[in-house]
Amino acid sequence: MPFHDRYGPDVLSGGRTHRRPSLPQIPADPGLVVEVAETGYVGAVIRVEKAPGGIAMVLEDRRGRRASFPLGPGYLVDGRPCSIVRPDPRSRHADSGSEAGGSGPRRGPATGRTASGSRAVAGARARVARGSRIWVEGKHDAELVERIWGEDLRIEGVVVEPLGGLDDLPEQIAEFGPDADHRVGVLADHMIRGTKEMRLADRVMQDPAWTGNVRVIGHPFVDVWQAVRPSLIGIAGWPDVPRGEEWKTGVLRRIGWDHADHRDVARAWARILRSVSTIADVEPALSGRVEELIDFVTVNRH
Repeated sequence: MPFHDRYGPDVLSGGRTHRRPSLPQIPADPGLVVEVAETGYVGAVIRVEKAPGGIAMVLEDRRGRRASFPLGPGYLVDGRPCSIVRPDPRSRHADSGSEAGGSGPRRGPATGRTASGSRAVAGARARVARGSRIWVEGKHDAELVERIWGEDLRIEGVVVEPLGGLDDLPEQIAEFGPDADHRVGVLADHMIRGTKEMRLADRVMQDPAWTGNVRVIGHPFVDVWQAVRPSLIGIAGWPDVPRGEEWKTGVLRRIGWDHADHRDVARAWARILRSVSTIADVEPALSGRVEELIDFVTVNRH
């Protein structure tokens, strides 16, 4: 599978026979996250195997889809051009059964899953942060997303940033300047028709300057706490708090937890967050929206 050399010839050579600086050579160790420079495909190395014309590496993306690529130049690791080469057979990470004539046992892909349900790849390296962002309303939202999707996001190189509310969202988007390579996905609380959040989302999504590069979606919960399944903390359901009453302290008062000040709120959230371990511990109305935003800021990147 030949690759076009997107770097071209050495324009400074002046016809002389000086060699271009060689690309860094990076072993195709299982778990290495590789980007195909020509197409933008990103995946973790699963194994190295014999293929027509030579040796190839098998990559698996975050959705479990696999593709085979020849070793050699044409790749990026941590955003830097490189050449992918056979792993050192002496390395404990090397797939000894993938080499021609190898007699050792083949190492299959990792069988575990991340907290989000994606396939976990042992030893996968985080990518350097890319240009796109996922914005959430507050610190608790960011911590819950990190708790479940953190491993996936590090592999994708996506940063999650809390905004401290949506009031200044149009101005913040304008300052960020989204484009095809710098998308913004926004997760909003209480996204119900007629709410302030829905009006802000409509305003942003209808701005032609950001069409296709900004997406605001949300969940119906008043606060991200409600997205955590209540049974995890020993209650049958999240209590109703009258409009005008501070929601978090109102909840704590009704479930019998300390609620005197912000320190009690912080302790309560730490307790709630500790109860969450997988995507099954939150409501689909949240998890589906987060997955949608991850896809939006990562699919079709070049």
